[in-house]
Formats: sequence, C-alpha cells, structure tokens
Amino acid sequence: MADVWEGWERRDRPPALFRRFTFARYAQTREFLDALAAAGKACGLHPQNISFGTTYVNVTLEAADGDRLSAAEEAFAGQIAALAMAQAGTGR
Repeated sequence: MADVWEGWERRDRPPALFRRFTFARYAQTREFLDALAAAGKACGLHPQNISFGTTYVNVTLEAADGDRLSAAEEAFAGQIAALAMAQAGTGR
C-alpha cells in the first residue's frame, strides 16, 4: 500500500495540511467527495476548505485549536488519502 502521507504539504500559518488529489474521470471525483463527506460525518471532523473540478479535489485541514494539528486531525488526513487511493487506484 502506498504511503498515505505522500503528497501532503504541511503549512505553518495557520497550522494545516494541504493536498491535491487527482482522478481519471469525474465519476471517481464524485465518489471520493461522497466518501469524504461520510468519513467526516463519522469522525466529526471536516476539512476547512475543499475545492474541486472535474478530475481533482483540493483539501485543506486546519488545526481546530489554531495552534497545532491534533492526532485525530492527522489520522483524518490519512483516512482521506486512503479514500482517494481506493478510487480504482487512481487517486494521487
């Protein structure tokens, strides 16, 4: 299995993680967005910013306390990456 941290950018001001996921076609993008919404609802965490186009999704997770990312927020980032990889192996 590929490293789920590969591709994430750590940002300091505010503390955040950013990643762009790309897909081969819109159906995969839509499935990823739906899975991301369900995962966020299940764990009670949500990205602060999501932007997307036909074949990409940009995700930003900011530290809820404004100081540093929690273990739960970092685990959610790993979950998001795994969801992208699950989309027919094309999420990058």
